[in-house]
Amino acid sequence: MKRALVTGAAGFTGRHACARLAASGWEVVAVVSG
Repeated sequence: MKRALVTGAAGFTGRHACARLAASGWEVVAVVSG
């Protein structure tokens, strides 16, 4: 399984990137600061 690190996962682009990657079979590691 491939793994992706998404920074800014709470933002508009990050949120959609996480969903798209997960749907494509990627293991997603999301980082949210704040």
